[in-house]
Amino acid sequence: MIGNAQACVLGAQDEPAVRDFLSEHPVDGCLIAARVQGQGMVGAAGPSGEFCAYYGDGGLRAVWLDGPSVVLVGAEEDADRVVEVFLERSSQRPRRCSSIVGPAHLVRPLWAALSSRWGPARDVRPNQPLMALDSSPLIEPRSEVRRVRRAELDILMPAATAMFREEVGVDPAAGDGGASYRNRVAELIDTGRCLAWIESGEVLFKAELGAVSDRACQIQGIWVRPDLRGRGIGSSGTAAVAAVALAEVAPVVSLYVNDFNAAAKAAYARVGFAQVGTFASVLF
Repeated sequence: MIGNAQACVLGAQDEPAVRDFLSEHPVDGCLIAARVQGQGMVGAAGPSGEFCAYYGDGGLRAVWLDGPSVVLVGAEEDADRVVEVFLERSSQRPRRCSSIVGPAHLVRPLWAALSSRWGPARDVRPNQPLMALDSSPLIEPRSEVRRVRRAELDILMPAATAMFREEVGVDPAAGDGGASYRNRVAELIDTGRCLAWIESGEVLFKAELGAVSDRACQIQGIWVRPDLRGRGIGSSGTAAVAAVALAEVAPVVSLYVNDFNAAAKAAYARVGFAQVGTFASVLF
């Protein structure tokens, strides 16, 4: 930590303090906590980015990961100061991230300040309900949903690619022919974090536990084959993923959804998810 500076780059020596801070933000800080627990912390910038923090009255008040994605967590009352110190740190460099994500009370004012320099954005999603579940699903989980096996990678990839195109709005095969994305999907399978309903060699439903910490995990990449949508597969499939996550992974399972996706919000509410906050995302 750099003296008593209010904003600084963090290193391994700061990990205990960061873990204590993240314990107070188990759901909204899950994306960062998963990285801390999975890879630890480094002070120097690298391919995975660097951790930064804002120190205010009472100590650590906000943490962000400045890397391929900028991911933030912190209290609403500190938003103005977090934006100020982020701008101070980033004033001398161009944008290098592909997205900004985190609580809306941080992302929205940060983007308002950065948009003239880092824009235009490909998409801005200012209101994404953050939902969580800490007890058994309210509906029967889809029994056919199970962990995907590595031998099924080729079966899963068309569904995973379709989900990415629909949700993110870009083709994951662009640039390197899809090698990086395929490796990421394979990693999720190998760590038991990819679940699907596969029938006759075809994926009907899929989802991943995209971020996992010891206090919470986050479901990402939910997808239902288009001709099967509207039949309750999304809700019962998500219930199955949540049941596995609660039993074997973490005491709280979360997800965030676009506010305009009324069908998805209703499906998750049927499972038992309740809104606990609001995220926002900026995609480049």
